[in-house]
Amino acid sequence: MGARVAVAGASGYAGGELLRLLAGHPDLEIGPLSANSNAGAPVTAAHPQLTGHPALDGAVFAGTDPAVLADADLLFTALPHGESAQLAASLPAQLKVIDLGADFRLADPDAWAGYYQTPYAGQWTYGLPELPGVRDAIRASATVAAPGCYATASILALAPLLAAGLAEPADIVIVAASGTSGAGRSPRPDLLATEVLGSMSAYQVGGTHRHTPEIEQNIDPERAGLPASAPVTVSFTPTLAPMARGILATCTARSAASAGQLREALREAYHGEPFVHVLPEGRWPVTGATLGSNAAHLQAAADPHAGRAVVVCALDNLVKGAAGQAIQIANLMLGLPETAGLTAHGVSP
Repeated sequence: MGARVAVAGASGYAGGELLRLLAGHPDLEIGPLSANSNAGAPVTAAHPQLTGHPALDGAVFAGTDPAVLADADLLFTALPHGESAQLAASLPAQLKVIDLGADFRLADPDAWAGYYQTPYAGQWTYGLPELPGVRDAIRASATVAAPGCYATASILALAPLLAAGLAEPADIVIVAASGTSGAGRSPRPDLLATEVLGSMSAYQVGGTHRHTPEIEQNIDPERAGLPASAPVTVSFTPTLAPMARGILATCTARSAASAGQLREALREAYHGEPFVHVLPEGRWPVTGATLGSNAAHLQAAADPHAGRAVVVCALDNLVKGAAGQAIQIANLMLGLPETAGLTAHGVSP
């Protein structure tokens, strides 16, 4: 028997992906599963893809009872923004918790207040393992905030360039496309198939998307104790693509570096990383290559005409952008092999 894990918010897309990955994990046992809006419903009715797993066939979702969820070695919270903080306040201090929401990602209360309507709850260890020094921090922590999906793609693309002094922090532009699962499972007219298929749209334009301060915070060289020439400023525009899952983030910054220098900075930062791959020169990331995997694919180019560096990152928003990354964090927190229960290989076609 392995470590017992619970999931709060297990009926959503991220929760379902957590269960899929946990069902195949060699060292983790699935424990209590809660979903307030689906309490009493069979798990496999919400997630028919999980039919046949002995821990899930016949299982039903419970309500979000802290006492029930605390009957585990580790709890994943995949709840709407604001709800994780309320639940965490009722949990025993010794319980290890990984929050897939935004409640504990930001260090600056003013940044939180500018983007969220709920009270600031503080900051937990930020759980992007590939950032310098973060693995050790995760291993030593009982509470970890898993990064957002857009933020993961953008930070992986840009942090090495800023840390190496190859890109200016004050004029960063990110345009990223996401599949509709990134918006969650609640029904909305703008997410109907008839609205999305054959169409792309921008949303939360003008610096209003909540991942903006998270990206700025975690690509800032000062986060790693390095000097910064100017404050980090990001202009982030998300777009909705006619696909169920996946993110393609195109990140640019002012830079005089050559393409070779940019790629070398990425290769040096991610050398030996099991899930982050810098592609061979001339090959560009595509979302289809990362679907179902915990991988992120990167490629860089120099644009001397505009004086900018360009880095493109592709990943699966539900895996490396959510559930897979959370399990990667859990493996570190529980002293397990970091890659246990995860794959870097996508499903295609």
